[in-house]
Amino acid sequence: MATKVLMEALSPTMEEGRLVEWKKAEGDAVAIGDVLAEVETDKAVMDLVARAGGVLLKQVVPAGATVPVGSVVGVIGAAGEALGPEMEAERRAPGPAERPAGERAVARAEAPPPAAAPMPAAPPAPQGAPSGSPATRPATRVKASPRARKIAAERGLDLSVVRGSGPEGRIIVRDLAAAAAPAGAAPAVPPPAAPGVAYHDVPLTQIRKTIARRLAQSLGPIPTFYLTTEVDMERVWEAREALNAAEDREAAAAGERPKVSINDIVLKATALALRQHPACNAWWQEDRIRYWNEVHLSMAVAVEDGLITPVLRHADQKSLRTISAEARDLATRARERRLRPEEYTGGTFSVSNLGMFDIDQFTAVINPPEAGILAVGSIVHKPVVHGGAVVPRRRMRLTMSCDHRVIDGAAGAAFLRTLKRMLENPLALVW
Repeated sequence: MATKVLMEALSPTMEEGRLVEWKKAEGDAVAIGDVLAEVETDKAVMDLVARAGGVLLKQVVPAGATVPVGSVVGVIGAAGEALGPEMEAERRAPGPAERPAGERAVARAEAPPPAAAPMPAAPPAPQGAPSGSPATRPATRVKASPRARKIAAERGLDLSVVRGSGPEGRIIVRDLAAAAAPAGAAPAVPPPAAPGVAYHDVPLTQIRKTIARRLAQSLGPIPTFYLTTEVDMERVWEAREALNAAEDREAAAAGERPKVSINDIVLKATALALRQHPACNAWWQEDRIRYWNEVHLSMAVAVEDGLITPVLRHADQKSLRTISAEARDLATRARERRLRPEEYTGGTFSVSNLGMFDIDQFTAVINPPEAGILAVGSIVHKPVVHGGAVVPRRRMRLTMSCDHRVIDGAAGAAFLRTLKRMLENPLALVW
């Protein structure tokens, strides 16, 4: 009698699983305990093993599909056995071509390239064996999940030196973290995209779905956390004074030009920092995270009955003078209600500055689908230790609100660190 192969709960908190790859083809002989498929759970990539012997009669769920725990993914029975009415109903379950276009696109994007079944792992090396000796060198191919192999290839990692924590010592994705990011290294960023491409969508992994769902349930529609840093603004202040003095001299001969503001410099620095930290230049898209390869900076402008966020397009590619002129023009037309829709939509990250209202520090509300917003406080004189003496210095606080479904603490902190370095060393803005 045919036996259903179910999507099992391979971790205590697993609610659904993505079938990464079938290890048995239809018609292959199956013994109890054989690995039928690899499944991505909310924690890792795990093996789905056979609970009955016979032949794999049907792969009900295609590779790349995500289904709830308890769903039928395959059928095992005797060779040549006909499927009963109930099994036939499972056989006719909608495949990729029958699912909505959006789901098919996600499944195609998530499906990994085919990979050969891994060979058994080499026996553990005797304790004390010298590095590189025959005892420590694997005699067969390293055992790793297809996804781990793909990521390792992209990062140039040698899997033979990675210790696996999966079943039977198999290397899974989480095992690559230590090899790819040693202590003190910068957090991982999304892979680069082809030149000229506006953005690239990264389908959500099962663990990212779980993080998003739980944080949303516990903290609200947008699970937000905040990071604050204080910046020494003396050099920026001096640079601004020098720039505006030069502008005053040119204005007499070339007509009136707007002066550069501290906010203009913050906008420029933020755009350049986002280019270095694409993990913060992103949108939450419910079933995926969209990492933008273009920086479109939203700037909060107070209007008579609320707030609007005109957008500086490609802000990272524009000069400080251009940003200053465009920001002033957009703010003016925003207050006059003369902005076009395309001028206040499509931002990838926001900046809100209340420094002119003598606000030292505040937290700003994220503007969905953006994943982050920077709150800028006023510049104030404070006694600080500088050069071994207590002296007055101009200081400014920056607070970043982060959507935790997209931005992790280390990624947000790394972005703020880069931004702070740029503002404390203004030459970095033109380097």
